[in-house]
Amino acid sequence: MTSGAARIRVLLVDDQELFRRGVSMVLSADPDLDLVEVGSGDEALEQVAENPPDVVLLDVRMPERSGVEVCAAIKAVSPTTGIIMLTASDEESDLYESIKGGASGYLLKDGSTYDQVGEAVRLVASGQSLISPTMATKLLDEFVQISRTPAPAASLTARELQVLRHVAKGFSNREIAGELFISENTVKNHIRNILEKLQMKSRMEAAMYAVRSRLVDDV
Repeated sequence: MTSGAARIRVLLVDDQELFRRGVSMVLSADPDLDLVEVGSGDEALEQVAENPPDVVLLDVRMPERSGVEVCAAIKAVSPTTGIIMLTASDEESDLYESIKGGASGYLLKDGSTYDQVGEAVRLVASGQSLISPTMATKLLDEFVQISRTPAPAASLTARELQVLRHVAKGFSNREIAGELFISENTVKNHIRNILEKLQMKSRMEAAMYAVRSRLVDDV
């Protein structure tokens, strides 16, 4: 991060104290990150309501209130907050429901180092999405099995389709702005409109829709 740039506000939510402390120890030492940690979904929602973070690291399996429920609740309160599910669950249902709920990433605890978690935070804060490689195929398979009627791409403008195709290729907002010669704020507005028209909650869900609907043939 360049000198003088705002630090990335991160909220870590996990009921397993030992794991939470380990992640916190590493991320708190990163000068680019401003970390707060809590042990439950209810505490997370209180934190989001008081001071919306840039990125939330959220466990899927928690007592009282699941991470999937908390994910959707956070997006309802703070749509611009990026959410990364950091979990031991490799269940396809948890993966899909998390993405449907608005998550921008899905990392497996067993397959991710603390350094990788820090890099994931930066990627999501910059507007990108990511997923553990071992879960990527499951996500594609799950979307193929979706029985709901796809939202009509015909409702998107030509420019929105351009932006959606770039999102599906994994471009960040800055990269899309450079490719289309528009501002990053304009890109953000287009993505917001795309999600509203397609009735989706995250850019990852929109990207998978674009691939599944054959709007992009070279990703």
